[in-house]
Amino acid sequence: MDHFYGRIPELETLNRLLRRVEDRGRTGRPGKAVLMRGRRRVGKSRLVEEFIERSGLPSLFFTASAQSNATTDVRLFVEAGAGSTLPQAKLFAGQTPHDWDAALRLLAAALPADQPSVVVLDEMPYLIANDPGFEGTLQKLYDRELSRKPVLLLCVGSDLAMMERLNDYDRPFHQRGTEMVVPPLSPADVADMLRLEPAEAFDAYLISGGLPLILEDWPANAGIFDYLGSALADPTTALIVSGERSLAAEFPADAHARLVLSAIGSGERTHTMIGRAAGGLPATSLNRALHLLTAKRVVEAVTPLSTRPSKETRYYVADPHLRFWLAFLGPHLTEVERGRGDLTLARIRESWPSWRGRAIEPVVRESLFRLPAEGLPHGTGAIGGYWTRTNDPEIDLVAADRGPVAKHITAVGSIKWLERKSFDAHDLSRLHVHRSQLPGANEATPLIAVARAGVAVEGVQAVGPEQLLSAWR
Repeated sequence: MDHFYGRIPELETLNRLLRRVEDRGRTGRPGKAVLMRGRRRVGKSRLVEEFIERSGLPSLFFTASAQSNATTDVRLFVEAGAGSTLPQAKLFAGQTPHDWDAALRLLAAALPADQPSVVVLDEMPYLIANDPGFEGTLQKLYDRELSRKPVLLLCVGSDLAMMERLNDYDRPFHQRGTEMVVPPLSPADVADMLRLEPAEAFDAYLISGGLPLILEDWPANAGIFDYLGSALADPTTALIVSGERSLAAEFPADAHARLVLSAIGSGERTHTMIGRAAGGLPATSLNRALHLLTAKRVVEAVTPLSTRPSKETRYYVADPHLRFWLAFLGPHLTEVERGRGDLTLARIRESWPSWRGRAIEPVVRESLFRLPAEGLPHGTGAIGGYWTRTNDPEIDLVAADRGPVAKHITAVGSIKWLERKSFDAHDLSRLHVHRSQLPGANEATPLIAVARAGVAVEGVQAVGPEQLLSAWR
C-alpha cells in the first residue's frame, strides 16, 4: 500500500509549529526546534518526509548511524547539505569542517533568511553517543545563529528515554525544543488502512503493533491467518525482520537485557519467574537488565491498582508487535528461514486464543481510558488491573480516581475476548466475587464487561470492539 494513512494529529502539530515560524518571521528569533520521539519503526522519518513534501519547503534531511563516529557524522552531514534543496546548498560543496561547530555554522549560512525551511537531524541519540559534546554545540549554535533564521529544526530519535532527557533542566537544550511524541498507528488507523471490522482490526493491531512497514505488506480485507500464511513464507518480510532489527539497535551488546526480554516475551511476568526463565540469572544482573529495559520503555513495570499499596510488580513488553514477535517468531526464526513457516503458523493457530486473551488487556485498558467522559464512570483518572501474589483474585479491569494507589474505585470489570462466547451469568457471578475481594470496592461499585462476542446479561456496562475502536478516532 502506497497511500499515506493516519498521522492527521501529527501533521497538524507540525503545520502549527511551521506557522509559528512563519508568523515570527519578522522577529529576531523565528527559528523553532522540535524534539520528536517514538519507538523504532513507527514511521517517524516517513512522517517527516510526508510533511516536507506537503509543505514544499526547502529542506535538509540527515540521518545518523550507530556504526559511525563524530568525524564521519560531520562529513556525511556536509554531503547531505550539498545534496539538499536549501537555496544555498552550494555552500556545502567542497567544505571539510572538522567538528560540529563548524558544520552547524555552515548550516546557518546556508539557511534562507527570506522564507521558512526545514532541517531534520534523524536518530539524534546516535549523534550524542558518537560525540558527547554535540548537545552543547547544538545548543550554542541554535541560540546564536539557527534560531535567528526561519527554520523548523526537527530533532528525531527512537531512544525514548534519551529524547525525553534532552529537555531536562540540567541538559544544554533545556526548554529550547517543543517535545512531540509519534505513536504507532492506532487500532482505528489499522481498521481504516486494512478495511477490517473492529474485532479483526484489534487482532491485526496485536500482530503489527501499528507499525506502518508491516501494515503496508498486509492485503486489504485479509484476516490474520491469511496474512500470516503469506508473511511466514518469506523470511525477508517486515513481520519477520523488524523485531530482530529493533533488538539489535536497542541492545547491540547487552546479552542479559535480551535474555530477560525474551523471558518476559515468552509470558513470564514476575521478578522471580523472569529470573528463572532467564536461566537463573543472578539478582544483580536481572535487576540491572530490568532497569535498562524499563528505562528504554521497551518493558513496562505495573503494580495492582486499588486503595491499598502493593509491591506485586509485573512486567510486560510495551510494544504489541514485539510482544508477538518474542512469543511466536523470535524463538523459531530458523524454522521460517528454512522454509517451514507452516510449522510456525500451526503453533500460532494453536496458541492464539489464549495468547490474544492476555495480550489484548493493556490495549483494552488504554482504549477505555480514551473513551469520552460520558463513557466512563465519573471521576475516573486511571485504569489498570489488580492481582495478588497467588492470583486470587486476578481482576482484568479496575477504574479509579488515580493510580497506582487510589482514593476511590470507580468501576471493576472483566475482559472476555473469545470468538463466540459472550459474557454470561457465570462471568457476572465471578465478577461479583472479584469486586468483593478488591480493596476499595463495594456493592455499589459499577461493573464493566468488555466482550468481543457481546454481553448476554444485565447489570453491567457492556463494551464491545466497536466502542473500543471509536475511542481511537
